[in-house]
Amino acid sequence: MIWWHAVLIALAGVWAGTINTVVGSGTLVTFPVLVALGYPPVTATTSNAIGLVSGTISGAIGYRHELQGQGKRLLRYVPASAAGAVCGTVLLLSLPPTAFEKIVPVLVGLAVVLVIVQPRVSSWVLSRREIRREQGKPVNANPVLLLPLIFLVGIYGGYFTAAQGVLLMAFMGMLLNESIQRLNGIKNVLAAVVNTVAGAIYAFVAPVSWPVVGLLAAGSLVGGWLGARIGRKLAPGVLRAVIVVVGVAAIVQLILRQL
Repeated sequence: MIWWHAVLIALAGVWAGTINTVVGSGTLVTFPVLVALGYPPVTATTSNAIGLVSGTISGAIGYRHELQGQGKRLLRYVPASAAGAVCGTVLLLSLPPTAFEKIVPVLVGLAVVLVIVQPRVSSWVLSRREIRREQGKPVNANPVLLLPLIFLVGIYGGYFTAAQGVLLMAFMGMLLNESIQRLNGIKNVLAAVVNTVAGAIYAFVAPVSWPVVGLLAAGSLVGGWLGARIGRKLAPGVLRAVIVVVGVAAIVQLILRQL
């Protein structure tokens, strides 16, 4: 590996760890970098999933104060995320690499759209809560609805990790009566579960670049720590703009690879 490739991958890991902890979608930084450096899309996805595990775990630990009193809730949600992650990895490993290469621009595009609309979704969720509260209606989650949604996000995250955090925040924001920061704590735990389960499977049965994994792991570990401590002070709009720009560049590059 060329030295400047290593530096670039490590820096991408730091940025992805920070973004994942604050708003999610860090994969939209690391995945395009790996593809641009010549790694096949499937190898980039599997190496990225394993490498970002340390960042998601450190981010979850950094939000431990927001997780206080949510132990029972997590005991219900974690198995759904883990089961979904297993299904997502099975899909990635069962389908031919060409199928993944064809669908990944669509998945990246979906992730970019989710990042763009997230502020509007959050505003809609808050207004909906206020209306239901004024009407005297419950605003807590219906487990029958939320658990399947968490499971589906787990499948998506196991197959392609980008923007699973945005999806989780959207669904939980609509169905849970909690502050954004407490929801962010839950999101970080569930994302860590999905990445850990998927990464553990990929490590044994999928094509993986271990030098990339090591660099991303070190970088994302630092990024997760930074995101939990200074991320709340960063302007979400700036982070979101970076994600969108990188995501669009990734779509163009992936499409050009297929021409």
